[in-house]
Amino acid sequence: MSHRSIFGRAFVAGELRDGVLITIADQQIIDVRDAVHAPSGSHVADGVIVPGFVDVHVHGGAGADFMDASADAVAAVTRFHAGEGTTSLAATTLSASREHLHQAVAAIARASRAGGTGAQICGVHLEGPYISVARAGAQDVASIRPADIFELSALLAEAPHLRWMMTVAPEIDGVRALIEHFRDRILFSIGHTAADYAGCVAALEWGASHFTHLFNAMTGLDHRRPGAVGAALTSVEATAELIADGVHVHPAVLRMVALTMPHRVALITDAVRACGMPDGKYKLYEHDITVADGAARLDDGTLAGSVLTMRQAVQNMVELAGLPLELVIPLAAEVPARILGVADRKGKIAPGYDADLVVLTERFEVSATYLRGEMLSS
Repeated sequence: MSHRSIFGRAFVAGELRDGVLITIADQQIIDVRDAVHAPSGSHVADGVIVPGFVDVHVHGGAGADFMDASADAVAAVTRFHAGEGTTSLAATTLSASREHLHQAVAAIARASRAGGTGAQICGVHLEGPYISVARAGAQDVASIRPADIFELSALLAEAPHLRWMMTVAPEIDGVRALIEHFRDRILFSIGHTAADYAGCVAALEWGASHFTHLFNAMTGLDHRRPGAVGAALTSVEATAELIADGVHVHPAVLRMVALTMPHRVALITDAVRACGMPDGKYKLYEHDITVADGAARLDDGTLAGSVLTMRQAVQNMVELAGLPLELVIPLAAEVPARILGVADRKGKIAPGYDADLVVLTERFEVSATYLRGEMLSS
């Protein structure tokens, strides 16, 4: 058994500690201890060592999208985001035709079995098509439809080995039956919904347990109409996603939510194919989008996903929202790992966990990404 070690400042057991020696063997962390000096042969980290980021909602990057339904596209997306610190993810689809959605899921499933040199695909996140036309955002309205147990069963059969998430609107015909039928196999998320507070609370009682990009494409928080946002904030157990690009949600609100429900917030990118690419025109399924000034939008100005990376999300939570790094790291690693059902092996720097590590510089640049113990080559 060959060993390798990484030495430096690291986020371990909920705190930043200097002089941490992390030993790796067979793709896992086998030891974490304090050390005065780096042993001979150790890699000395240029920055702070943190757990690899886990993104439960990402569509694309580097010019590719999971909806492209090809091995090359999946490889491009997973490798690009690995370079930005994401070591595990849920490949996310959009509302699409039955044929296109099935093709995308099949391609994701094949790629997850084959492995690769990028972020590990741990789950599939179906964002639609059983959502509200009124809150569709940049989703393809023509592809939105009533819930269909048989369609979802066929999709599940393509990738039974993966964790499944699905964004649904509680008010759509058939969604209650769908949640109650599949709640032991799928994590249902409330999103792209016009449902009020009571409707969302009811969905949580049916078995939903998550909220998709909180505040965006849902009923907001008003002191007399608490909406979907109020249902998320007052829940005891439900988790919620935040897009921390400073565009989708104001930094003050990012700070408020993170401080209010720190153990239930997962940072996500909601990144589209334009992420990592120059400003300009791109495709989001059937829509044309324009990327400028750090945002992707439809022609009418509607936000269309993001061009955010997890590295930038962490940076924004620290620099824009004013939160300590020790609070932010779990939002990008531990909480999303729990949502994806891999918290026993990902999201922390601890013995027995996968050796998925990221080294962040003081400027929040990624100086190194370790994927199951192997440093990602440039």
